Amino acid sequence: MSRLNDLFAQLKSPHVMYRTRAAKELGDLADPAAGPALIAALADESHLVRDNAAFALGALRGRDALEPLTKAADDPHPWVRKSAAKALGMLGDPKALPTLIGALADGESMVRKSAARSLGQIGHASAVPALEKALKDSSALVKEAAAKALEALRKKT
Repeated sequence: MSRLNDLFAQLKSPHVMYRTRAAKELGDLADPAAGPALIAALADESHLVRDNAAFALGALRGRDALEPLTKAADDPHPWVRKSAAKALGMLGDPKALPTLIGALADGESMVRKSAARSLGQIGHASAVPALEKALKDSSALVKEAAAKALEALRKKT
């Protein structure tokens, strides 16, 4: 059995730690064939699995991950939302901008920080007003991420 098939099987394990490790390792392998299994893992009952699956999908950079990651950005667990925001930035698709701009208003600072960083990665001028507003965030980490994102955007123009 190939390593990829072994990891696919582990994603279906009754043990959360096997599923979590499998999602992470599939991202590390960066094999596009893992995309459908990782997208399915975004619906796992465990936030640990969903978190690792979201990040792994970003590492794969597959365009088919955009919609599932956009949905994951609304996950009940903040770790999943943070990883979805980070992954959307890794995809670099401007279609993720509305989701990321919305994530700047998330109740968790780690999600807002990831959203700001991802907006800087995508580098689209339409994110500037939202990033400027994020400079006034209550979290210093969000403010810093917004400032760096704006700096990156200004260098591109």
